[in-house]
Order: sequence, then structure tokens, then C-alpha cells
Amino acid sequence: MARKTFISYKYSEAANVRDRIIKSLGDDATYYRGERASSPNLTNFTTYTIKNKLKDKIYGTSVTILVISPRMNQSNWISWELEYALKDQKRGDICSHSNGIIGVVANDSWGSSEWFTGWNWTKDFDSQNLYLPDIVVQNRLNKKATYPEARYHLTDHDWINKNSYVPIVTENAFIRNPNIYIEDAYERSQHLNEYYMTKISDQDRMRRSMF
Repeated sequence: MARKTFISYKYSEAANVRDRIIKSLGDDATYYRGERASSPNLTNFTTYTIKNKLKDKIYGTSVTILVISPRMNQSNWISWELEYALKDQKRGDICSHSNGIIGVVANDSWGSSEWFTGWNWTKDFDSQNLYLPDIVVQNRLNKKATYPEARYHLTDHDWINKNSYVPIVTENAFIRNPNIYIEDAYERSQHLNEYYMTKISDQDRMRRSMF
């Protein structure tokens, strides 16, 4: 079943990744609610207006696709978008619950994600986290049942993904079969009680205030 999706990304370095992801969705791209290449430029709008437009796009979606790029933490919007996507929102009689989130590591100019993963996912958990907003870091290795043993698996990528609310895959893997990863993220969102969820990050809010 197709899910309504939103892509969170840093425009200056990942707009092309956004376009490749939308293309990979095929017919299901009709359920995509975020920005496209044809979308109006919001640069000159006030922060208040931009937030309201983003809220309208995110509200009602069930999965957020997060594009992980080298300087994503310089974005003033990504962590805010993730916070909003994780909130329970109510408009009238309709409630929008926490989105599932799937992280997609952007390819570099050589078509590789090794800048983040290392060769064959050999870069350890803590090194990867240096690139990520705190709200993502806090929602990795946060499954309640396995939380006590997480420190023993910091180099086991498959184990990390299995036991995280926010799994992370390479762009190449996602593009090959996006529906698998979107549906997996959605299924995790239906079992929030199985995770120690972080929906607001004071660290991210402080970082946003610095830009």
C-alpha cells in the first residue's frame, strides 16, 4: 500500500537526491507531499510563512524520508521538520500521528555513500552520528527490548537498523526498492511503544537558534 511521504533534505546539497528519490517512487510519487523541482521558491518568505507551508505539507503524511548529506546540520529546517513529523497533530476531528522515518545517505559525486558509511558499513555508530541532528541520534538504537545491549553492537549496521526507530540505508539501496523501506518505516511508527522515543531535542533547538 502506498504511503503519503515527505522528504526532508538540505536544498543546497541534496535537491538532486530529492529528485532521484521522487523518480524512484514511480506511480506512488502521486502520494508525495513535499517540494519538487517545480515548487515555488520560498527563500523570500518570512520564517512564519515557511513554517506554515511546511506544516501543511508534512501534516497527513505517514513517512518522512530524511536525506543525510555532509552538511545537513547547517540546515535550519531539517531538525524542525523531523520534530513536527514526530508530533501528534490534530486539525479539526482528524489526528496525524508520528511519522515513520527512514534515513537515506546521499551519494557523493562518484555515486558512493562511503563518506558516511565507510567501506561496507565499517564506519562506527558514533562517527556516523557526527553528521546527524540530535533528534535522529536519539532515535537510533532506542528499541526498549535490546537497549541494554546496544553498546556491544556499535559496528554492526544491520543490528543497529533492526533496533532503531530511524534506520539508515544508502541512496543506492533505497532507490532500488523504495517501497520496502517506506513500508518498514511506517510499520515502526505503528509500534511506538516498543521504542524510547525522542520527539523534541533541546540540542537541535539550540543549534537552530545559532543560524
